[in-house]
Amino acid sequence: MTPGLVAAILFTVFGVLVILRVPVAFALGLACVPVFMIDDRLTPFLLMNEMFKSYNAFVLLAVPFFLMAANIMNSAGITDRLIQLARALVGHLPGGLGHINVVVSMLFAGISGSSTADAAGIGSLLIPQMKKQGFSPSFSVAVTACSSVMGVIIPPSILMVVWGGLMTVSIGGLFLAGVIPGMLIALSQMATVYVYAKIYDYPIYSRSTVKEALVAILKATLPMLTPAIIVGGIVAGFFTPTEASVVAVIYSFFLGMVIYNTIKFRDVPKILYESARFAAISLFCVGTASAFGWLLAYYKIPLMLVDYLKQFGGGPISTGLLVACAFLFIGMFIDAIPAIIILGTVMWPMAQFAGLNPIHFAIIGVISLAFGLVTPPYGLCLLISCAIGEIELKDALRDVGIILLPMLGVLLIVIFFPDLILALPRWLMPKFVD
Repeated sequence: MTPGLVAAILFTVFGVLVILRVPVAFALGLACVPVFMIDDRLTPFLLMNEMFKSYNAFVLLAVPFFLMAANIMNSAGITDRLIQLARALVGHLPGGLGHINVVVSMLFAGISGSSTADAAGIGSLLIPQMKKQGFSPSFSVAVTACSSVMGVIIPPSILMVVWGGLMTVSIGGLFLAGVIPGMLIALSQMATVYVYAKIYDYPIYSRSTVKEALVAILKATLPMLTPAIIVGGIVAGFFTPTEASVVAVIYSFFLGMVIYNTIKFRDVPKILYESARFAAISLFCVGTASAFGWLLAYYKIPLMLVDYLKQFGGGPISTGLLVACAFLFIGMFIDAIPAIIILGTVMWPMAQFAGLNPIHFAIIGVISLAFGLVTPPYGLCLLISCAIGEIELKDALRDVGIILLPMLGVLLIVIFFPDLILALPRWLMPKFVD
């Protein structure tokens, strides 16, 4: 079978199954079956073997541990301390609670690495408060959902762990490269909140005194050490990303059970169960997507794509735009982890040919996929926020679109100015960055 025929079979079957509402993880595995049945050289055991090989990766252990750390932090009431800190810092700005929402998401992103944990944890606290203060339900939901995407951009990021393990890219370098885009996204969202507040006259908080600000900073100091411990430990070479995720879990338990005494022993089984459930969903996607990606590589489909695009002579910028468009599109329909495994492996040879730095390529992909968390029909963070805000998905789309526009501007900055994104990795980890 030719690469074109195999690609047509794989993507057609996968598309039909997704339209039929088959879960993406199962659709990816089932799409491989026709090719294995048609080609005599392949057997079903190869499918199972590729799935097993994908699970047998030390770096993937970081996924359940980072998810567990996020769940522990939520259960320990860390979010309340971050809200108090954000109120002291930005509550006096027009649309105070909207700014607080964005800043808390940025701070929590440095702890959790998970956007869904961000949307659920922060949304359950702030969306009802915003509605009580006169913010429209659609705006309250939209700003919560859109700000939660920073969870996969600001380090530590589960998507960056998966990407680094799959593409053999420095995860520490990816973490450092995500800092500046994450901050730019936070600033773009705060600018949008400011404009909304001026138009709709949203309420503000009184400016905090110096004493109140210092108290809020002191209360949030220990949780805010989490990203410093994780990223700093990886960059300094004290531990690997997987070991860092275990350190994050131990530190989170220490804060919740010893320092704050907000987690009891009876709460631990529930935390472990929820962490295992979410990790199982993500990792099953990794297995089936890896089998799908192996078939693409076996039939040299990525090389076929590179040969086709060579005739257009794409440079780093045009290739970066193409990569962003591809990830933006696929992120609307499937989860980010299988999208990385399938589309990332297909487009990486093309990015190499165009001269894209591997870290720059990864950051473009991760930020583009982050949009998929708030764009229908997938839009998991948007669905979570709508459920909390008790509104229908369609009612939030207008405000989501408005908030996403400046975020698209940040994505273009990332594409057009790679040196800005690579500045921190080149400074702190020069051995791992070209």
